[in-house]
Amino acid sequence: MRILLVEDDAETAAYVRQGLEEQGHIVDHLADGRDGVAQAVGEDYDMAIMDRMLPGLDGLSAVKAIRAAGRKLPVLFLTSLGGVDDRVDGLDAGGDDYIAKPFAFSELLARINALSRRPPYKGDETRLKVGDLEVELISRTVTRGGEVIDLQPREFRLLEVLMRNRGRIVTRTMLLERVWGFHFDPKTSVVETHISRLRSKINRPNSPDLIHTVRGSGYSLHDGE
Repeated sequence: MRILLVEDDAETAAYVRQGLEEQGHIVDHLADGRDGVAQAVGEDYDMAIMDRMLPGLDGLSAVKAIRAAGRKLPVLFLTSLGGVDDRVDGLDAGGDDYIAKPFAFSELLARINALSRRPPYKGDETRLKVGDLEVELISRTVTRGGEVIDLQPREFRLLEVLMRNRGRIVTRTMLLERVWGFHFDPKTSVVETHISRLRSKINRPNSPDLIHTVRGSGYSLHDGE
């Protein structure tokens, strides 16, 4: 794989780069967040590894800029900011996975391999529709009844997962894995909080609620009662 490494600590960058190149990967290293965005947008990469605390542009802002430019390459945060809230912030910004420093290289490699195996969504749908709610995947716009709804990146991804599974129950575990990249329960109310925010944005007076809680199971998005 061709991997973009954006890391301002020279020792960490050299360690990661050497280890990945020994595994046969091609690694381009940059130390500045702004340069990282330009490289990620202008070149073709299979994956990016991003620090949080970077000169020029911090890692969260860099990933948001990459997503805003329409680039969907997997991004793995590798950072010393390892609290639950830090991980949530990183994933909310558009990251796909998150590892805190100090780290074991074997875990980093396993996470990279897991991200590389993640299958793309099946089908060629570029527009998802449930009732009068529409999601345009290419332009990343959401409308209900023709009215544009402004969603944050993580809210958009949450809605996309629900709409791709329209009419089916999506469990909390599935959402943690597919939206936040958690393969464990972080013991926070992040799913419930984002579902509540999403409902408040897409619900309309005199229109049916679309996101339904299935008690004890998860959530389902459909236009019936």
